[in-house]
Amino acid sequence: MASAMNEFVLSPAPRVHAEALKSLLDAAVYREAIQDVIRRTGSDHANAEHQLIECLRYLYLLSVYPQQLTGLFLPVEQSIDDVWHYLILQTREYRTLCEERLPGHIFIEHRSLPYAEYQQEPEREQLIEEALRWLPLYRDTFGAFDEHALPYWTMARFLRDQIGLSNAQIAALGN
Repeated sequence: MASAMNEFVLSPAPRVHAEALKSLLDAAVYREAIQDVIRRTGSDHANAEHQLIECLRYLYLLSVYPQQLTGLFLPVEQSIDDVWHYLILQTREYRTLCEERLPGHIFIEHRSLPYAEYQQEPEREQLIEEALRWLPLYRDTFGAFDEHALPYWTMARFLRDQIGLSNAQIAALGN
């Protein structure tokens, strides 16, 4: 019995690949979201697709880990939040995404903070603790941050660009 329990605890979490995330949206909504990013930002198709994938990764994590992540400061760049806003405006498809296609089967609400709350700087320890909640969950679900993901995840980019950590070192955080 103890052996079976150890195997369960030690078994690696499944990796969710970009293709699986793409399939969460109808093909038309997927194309339209990419076109919206291109129109708004002037980005090329590949970068627009990376933004959409990272938004879907963000929503996937919220769906799987609502207790751990709901209410934390948004750890992604404004460009990902903009993609999320676009998806929300496709109300029927967004509801289907949340309640039927994402693994948690819960509607993921978006709540903006009042400007006054943004001005209150959280304590450094709180920021570190919140970031450490996201980083291992991302790594365990999608693998280590790569060069396409890093630009969109604020803390991971900060750790690489400002602190000088490698992707491997970032991936090891929270172990």
